[in-house]
Amino acid sequence: MQAQPDADKTLRTILSRLEDMKAEETVTIDLHGKSAYSDYMVITTGRSNRHVGSIAENVAKGLKEAGAKKVHIEGLPNCDWVLIDSGDVIVHVFRPEVREFYNLERLWTQGPNPAKTL
Repeated sequence: MQAQPDADKTLRTILSRLEDMKAEETVTIDLHGKSAYSDYMVITTGRSNRHVGSIAENVAKGLKEAGAKKVHIEGLPNCDWVLIDSGDVIVHVFRPEVREFYNLERLWTQGPNPAKTL
């Protein structure tokens, strides 16, 4: 099943913003056929709470500038783990210790029908 151009454009916008903000260890997981709610999941790390918050705000701003209609953000008050839901792409921005604890990559890339890491 092919990704919709909108999902791919959204993914490119997000990855560009993450690179601009010097996010670390960014992983993209292809969820086609694995999830009914999203096409891609992006997991990345910020060095501190402030960095996590800045990354999340910059990504959200980029999505809105690109015409994303409904961008939902959770976790900004604490900035340990911020979730950005753009519909087609879900972004998780973690502090390093929090990312290691939850290990979302393992949850999505193991099992009987693992999702592909791009």
